[in-house]
Amino acid sequence: MKHSINKIGFWWGITAFGATLTYYIVQLLQVWGLLTYPWDEILIYGISLCITIPFMIEMLALHYAVPPEKKFWSHGALLCTVIYVVFVTANYVVQLATVIPMTIAGNANEIQLLKQTPHSLFWDFDAAGYIFMGIAALFAAPVFANAGFEKWVKRSLIAHAAVTPLIAFVYFYPTFSTGLLMLATPWAITAPLFMLLLAIYFKKQKQ
Repeated sequence: MKHSINKIGFWWGITAFGATLTYYIVQLLQVWGLLTYPWDEILIYGISLCITIPFMIEMLALHYAVPPEKKFWSHGALLCTVIYVVFVTANYVVQLATVIPMTIAGNANEIQLLKQTPHSLFWDFDAAGYIFMGIAALFAAPVFANAGFEKWVKRSLIAHAAVTPLIAFVYFYPTFSTGLLMLATPWAITAPLFMLLLAIYFKKQKQ
């Protein structure tokens, strides 16, 4: 059973890593003006949605792969991951299924409350989701030892948790700009990195 859990953790972790990396590439294309509406938002929200379930299953596998004395930390990480998934899924589904189609149809005025614009309701949903992703990483860090490959997994998790206050600053600073968004660039390194290293950890556990 443990072999199956490690296999699941590896493949879903690789999927989460790939989706997170692809998301950032699409966001860069949008910032550089190479993607325009509606495809920029369709791709950004769609690919972001593809991170949620793979990442949650990766953390679920972690919880079932660790020994009992570490399950407090893995359980905390899993709970925070679920909160992340709920917040961002609610946002992305609304944007993809309601906001974008209504805007394309010329009915944007009817759904202004639902649009993810700086400091709007769903902007805050997005912010809360990624803050909880950072907290999940913080909870997961104590699961790993300070030696061998686990040391690098642990450091990647701590690094991602350390970036979280910066993410909160970018979301909640009174005035949003593209320059401010670039402050969040470290997230584009730490998020895919810890998902990848965690996936590799599962791979090593299978051997």
